[in-house]
Amino acid sequence: MAIGNAIATHRKARGLTQEELARKLYVTRQAVSRWENDETTPGIDMCKLIAVTLDVPLMHLVEAPESIDGYCQSCGMGFFGDPETHGTNADGSMSDEYCTWCYQNGAFQGEESMDDLIERCAPYMMESAHVSYEEAVSIMGAILPHLKRWQEEGASA
Repeated sequence: MAIGNAIATHRKARGLTQEELARKLYVTRQAVSRWENDETTPGIDMCKLIAVTLDVPLMHLVEAPESIDGYCQSCGMGFFGDPETHGTNADGSMSDEYCTWCYQNGAFQGEESMDDLIERCAPYMMESAHVSYEEAVSIMGAILPHLKRWQEEGASA
C-alpha cells in the first residue's frame, strides 16, 4: 500500500477529516491532501508524527515492496521469499519470525541491545533505502520498538 493510501485509510478509520488531521500535525489541509494523493511524500520525521497521531506502527505507513512476505521481528528486514534469509529454530527448521543475521539455532546472535542493532544495521539501510545515516537511525528507532523481540525484552525488563 502506498503511503498516501495508508494515511487516508488510517485517518478515515479514526473518523478524522483531512482538516482535523492537519490541525493535529500542524500542517495545512492541502499538505494532507497532497500526501494522500501521492503528489508529495512526507519526510521520515513527519511519518513518525503521523504514525503517533494515528496510533499506528510506522511500518503500517511506509511502503513495502509487493514481493515482501514478512519482516524479521528483530531488525525489521523484509523477507522476499528467499529461505536463505530466514534464521533457524533450535530444531533446525526455518524461523518465520527472524532473519539469519539475527537468529540461528533458536537463539539471537550474541548479546545485543536495540541501540547496538541500530548501529550495526543502519549502514545497510542507508544503502538499500537511499537515505542518510541519521534518517536510517531515525527510521529504525521508530520501527524496532514495535517488533516482537524488543516488545518481549521490554516486557521482561
